[in-house]
Amino acid sequence: MNTKIEANLQTSPEKAESVSSPWLNVGAALAAIGASLCCVGPFVLVLMGLGGSWMSTLVGMAPFRPVFILLTLALLGWAFYKLYFAPCEEGTACDISGVRKRQRIIFWTVAILAIGLIAFPWYAPFFLK
Repeated sequence: MNTKIEANLQTSPEKAESVSSPWLNVGAALAAIGASLCCVGPFVLVLMGLGGSWMSTLVGMAPFRPVFILLTLALLGWAFYKLYFAPCEEGTACDISGVRKRQRIIFWTVAILAIGLIAFPWYAPFFLK
């Protein structure tokens, strides 16, 4: 990284906020995993050859699924706003050529995976036929 940009990021914490979108992606991915835990978890365990009545306890997360879905969508929306609409000040990390593009690639990768996990209950029956 450019030393001028490193110095700016170290001296002003408000400028460091512009690089927080990777944390938004991580938060959205974790929330999506939480939202799909009740459905994907047992399916993955069955595919690995594990089974038993204890797996029914994983369905206990089902009541929290809407909360995790809303959290996932909120974090993805916030990351989208930060990547596409928030201004990029001169001297911040997003001002470096290529950084914004890599962040957007990571965002769309995480978003597609998160939406796939959220939608799992609707397409899971096709795997069981």
